[in-house]
Amino acid sequence: MSSLEKGKAPMGSGFRLNKAEGKVMGVCSGIADYTNVDVTLVRVGFVLGTLLGFGSLILVYLAIGLIAD
Repeated sequence: MSSLEKGKAPMGSGFRLNKAEGKVMGVCSGIADYTNVDVTLVRVGFVLGTLLGFGSLILVYLAIGLIAD
């Protein structure tokens, strides 16, 4: 099965939101596809960063979700 069939972006195509496998806006799954990391690790990182950063990553998440794609 090719990477396009699984909903992943092909190599060298740049960052894209992955709304097919995403939960809210597809930001974490898009980051996971772009960096080739498990999406669960990206989601846990966002939650921890949001809690430890006093909510500042929520603004980053929204900005990525609105600007990308």
